[in-house]
Amino acid sequence: MNTLDGYDIEDLAIGMSASFAKTITEADIVLFAAVSGDNNAVHINEEFARSTRFESRIAHGMLTASVISAAIAGRLPGPGTVYMGQNLRFKAPVKPGDTVHATVTVKEIMPEKRRVSLTTVCTVGGKVVIEGDALVMPTSRIA
Repeated sequence: MNTLDGYDIEDLAIGMSASFAKTITEADIVLFAAVSGDNNAVHINEEFARSTRFESRIAHGMLTASVISAAIAGRLPGPGTVYMGQNLRFKAPVKPGDTVHATVTVKEIMPEKRRVSLTTVCTVGGKVVIEGDALVMPTSRIA
């Protein structure tokens, strides 16, 4: 482990996994809309959202995906990790009040490039809402 309690690449093994959970609140959606500039009515206008196939407002997909980032930065590989890429497939909507569980699992370790490939999945109530993969650069004990 590094000085920030994250895993160095030398500590990782294929199959290691970690999770992080967050309940998406009304404030999260409003603040994300303000920060990102994504003011799509399906996220912020209940009357409009009721007329859509979702029948109520839904959280921004990227807000939901940010729970994956929290799992990577805070759990595995942890502090000091840098994102290199992310692929996401959105499977179902997330609504205000839903608790998103993000799980990341080490799929491949590329020590010569100091890169790690992770599978990523977000669930709500056991249902997959996002699946994908991420490429990250963890810290290393070797300079």
